[in-house]
Parts: sequence; structure tokens; C-alpha cells
Amino acid sequence: MHANKEKDKLLARVRRIKGQVEALERAFESEAESEKILHLIVAARGGISGLMGEVVEHHIRNHLADDPDQPGVLRPEAQQALIDIIHSYVK
Repeated sequence: MHANKEKDKLLARVRRIKGQVEALERAFESEAESEKILHLIVAARGGISGLMGEVVEHHIRNHLADDPDQPGVLRPEAQQALIDIIHSYVK
């Protein structure tokens, strides 16, 4: 999917998100105040949204580009796949 530098950057993001979710789990286990839990949820959601943005950008730049067999024509199957993913994400 990505060059090693990009892959490493994305994996670091995933690990930060994992840490945020683990912190959320610990907060529930320790019966933390709802305000703290809400802040942790918002942070994790922000991390996921940022990751989604990066991967969508990569997909657009690398998979929706011109069809090599038909210059100037976007790949319709890649367009539909992205549309389906976005619809699922925003539900």
C-alpha cells in the first residue's frame, strides 16, 4: 500500500489510536467520570478520523487516477469502492 516511510507513519498512528482505546478501556474499568470518558472517546475518534483521511487521500491519489488503458478516464470500480467505504464510515 505505502512506501516504508508512509507505512511506518501510518503504523505509528494506529499504535497511538490503540493506546487511546486502551486508555478508554482502563477508564471504564476504573469507573472514571463520564467527562473523562467522553474526552477519551473524542480523542480516539479524532485519531481514527485522521487515519481515515490519510488512507482516503492515498486511495484517491493512487487508485482513482486515470485508467492506464483510457487516459483521462477515472476508474469507475475504484470510485464506487471509495463511495461505498465513505457511506459505511459516516453511518
